[in-house]
Amino acid sequence: MWTKHHKKRKFGRLTLPVITVAFLSYFGYHSIHGEFGLRGLEEFERQRVERQTRLDVLVHQRQTLEKEVALLSDGSLERDMVDEKARFYLNMSRADEIVIFH
Repeated sequence: MWTKHHKKRKFGRLTLPVITVAFLSYFGYHSIHGEFGLRGLEEFERQRVERQTRLDVLVHQRQTLEKEVALLSDGSLERDMVDEKARFYLNMSRADEIVIFH
């Protein structure tokens, strides 16, 4: 009858803990420094705030333009608005007017 006699290795019992530590270190590092980690989350939040600010500015500009278009529409044509736009785009004024640039 044959029996197998194993030599006890000192490093054999450390293999699984070393692999576990390496595995946890890899994923721990990437959970903080990775593209979708904590630092990536901070970058996404900064971009979101920046883009929300830009969106607010654009919405305000659009509302202003929509009001001006409503004043220039056929149903409610305002003479003052037409006169103001024509003077602005043609860069003209009457002889008895004072022009103040701001």
